[in-house]
Amino acid sequence: MQNNRPLSGIRVLDLGSFIAGPYAAEIMAMLGADVVKIEPTTGGDPFRRGEGTASPYFVQANAGKRSLAVNLKAPEGRDLVKALLPNFDVFIENSRPGVMERLGLGADVVRTINPSIIYASASGFGDGGPWRDRAAYDTIGLSMSGFLSLMSDKDDFQLAGTCIGDLTTGLVTALGIVSALVGREISPDRQGAELKTSLLEAMTTMTSDALTQMFETGERPHRESRHPAANSFCPRTADGSSIAVHLSSPQKFWLAFLKAMDNPAFGDDPRFATYADRRANYFELRPLVEAEFIKHGKEEWERRLIEADVPFAPIVPVDELPDNEQMKWLDMFEPERNGQRLVRAPWRINGERPGKPTWAPDIGAHTRELALEVLDPEAVDALIVKGVLAQACTQTTERTR
Repeated sequence: MQNNRPLSGIRVLDLGSFIAGPYAAEIMAMLGADVVKIEPTTGGDPFRRGEGTASPYFVQANAGKRSLAVNLKAPEGRDLVKALLPNFDVFIENSRPGVMERLGLGADVVRTINPSIIYASASGFGDGGPWRDRAAYDTIGLSMSGFLSLMSDKDDFQLAGTCIGDLTTGLVTALGIVSALVGREISPDRQGAELKTSLLEAMTTMTSDALTQMFETGERPHRESRHPAANSFCPRTADGSSIAVHLSSPQKFWLAFLKAMDNPAFGDDPRFATYADRRANYFELRPLVEAEFIKHGKEEWERRLIEADVPFAPIVPVDELPDNEQMKWLDMFEPERNGQRLVRAPWRINGERPGKPTWAPDIGAHTRELALEVLDPEAVDALIVKGVLAQACTQTTERTR
């Protein structure tokens, strides 16, 4: 019977930095893969921000990995990585196009050394076209993809509150890698693959519904443009809370909503009789719903909406998520450590949720043991003395749970 870590036995070289590449590798680590993070000897991944494992962002994206600190600008450093390639199944990088090629670790070189490896690249805008060489961070991808426009008020554009672009790219990259691994296993010659995606491509998974909406209505989507079709509301209650309601198109939910509101007068208004009517007259309906909700507090509305079986949820602030009753039942967070709660994998496999097996590693915490896979002890010592490799004085990789 398969355990809850189906990627046990798969080995991953993570040459990513910041979020997108490392998050893809982190997903694989939670699913059981042995992920080796290759990072610079000085400072490590820039996402450590000079704080080592005290950087909460670095820890969230790198818990459960092993760290090999190697200077890839030195020929001996690149040779070590090349020597390790036959022992690995996946190679992940999220540099600008051309960076890995200049280091001698492009897909052609890596796949020549190990034809079975999955070589995954996640760039900003793809490896061609007029935007190929431009710098890209999360906000740039969100802006270029249409997402910021979609999530802003009409003609009043705003920034996003979290790095949804980088995280989406990590998810898309991980999905592609796992698919390629399955393809390799059913291939008679176990041939690997070169997988390419980008922040811009990945964000199409977040904007495809909006594009469909645009083709349907002929209008540019914005933050409120989907609300009529979704028949969704976010009214405030008498005690200052807010509740999100999403009725969609089934008439039964509209009738249940009227029942929860104790059948207000506008329930008989012909402007709102059918879904098509409510969609067409949504902005006339919304203030009427808001006027009803301000009459009672959150607990009273939750009782009514539950009894009537209306699709709703209270607005849950991020700082309340770890203590949310449903999140607790789902067991979504590791126990608190160093004032931080790490988020576990978003699946349960055979009834168990894969967690973060260990804390994030110090820079070079596993350099020696990994280098010894392909070099003798004297050669490893020589590379450490020369500064091609670096090893941590201590290791902070004990299990998180």
